[in-house]
Amino acid sequence: MKIGCIGTGAMGGAIMRAVCKKYDVSQIKVTDKNAEMGKAFAAETGATFVENNVDVLDCDYIFLAVKPQFLGDVFAEIAGNIPASAVLISMAAGVKIEKLNNWAPKARFIRMMPNVCAQIGQAMTALTYGENIKPEEAKTAIEILSSAGKVEVVPEKLMDCVTAVSGSGPAFVFMFIEALADAAVRCGMPRAQAYTYAAQTVYGSAGMVLESGKHPAVLKDMVCSPAGTTIEGVAALEKNNFRNAVIEAVTAACDRSIALGK
Repeated sequence: MKIGCIGTGAMGGAIMRAVCKKYDVSQIKVTDKNAEMGKAFAAETGATFVENNVDVLDCDYIFLAVKPQFLGDVFAEIAGNIPASAVLISMAAGVKIEKLNNWAPKARFIRMMPNVCAQIGQAMTALTYGENIKPEEAKTAIEILSSAGKVEVVPEKLMDCVTAVSGSGPAFVFMFIEALADAAVRCGMPRAQAYTYAAQTVYGSAGMVLESGKHPAVLKDMVCSPAGTTIEGVAALEKNNFRNAVIEAVTAACDRSIALGK
């Protein structure tokens, strides 16, 4: 099986680094408009760098790690050369399969939304696909993406929500970790130690949600002793509209994803 990728930036690079660790790198091709970036990626991973987008099209599965505003230019180059046997996997935020088909009517597409946690093999990736994708092809795509973390198939109508929650969500979590660490420093903890405590606290808390299967509110109540320190902190978060701020952030990201697809 040959795997290709157009684009080796932050997201494409994260996915393909994980893929290169699991699959035969002699069968993996990458290209990038920024040739130096693409060559550096190839040197790091052992994948083969090719000079232009068309040279990736002999692969069985081809990732399109291109920003939405540049996809049209990419398809202007490759649309007439895409083999019928190839499966194209787009990670462009907001761009629906219908629009991808308009650019390349003879191509077959899977649409995916990963997140930056693919860099450590802990991505949350959603994918969706049309009727012209065979079940075994979808299964193979899931296996490929599983090298970077957890994968789920969702209906396309949820992809903008996925983009906002798991695609943009890491940035919100990083901001929370930074704020938690700032608070620790304010209370007297050294900066380096503060980041460790904040990050490990978030990591462990997420693990409890996933492994216990309990509702986050139940887990929160477990920590809130009567007249204790935690409930005072929770009250302060509620006073400052913490949950509403998160909801507004995700909603704004979702609206932007919808706008990018138009």
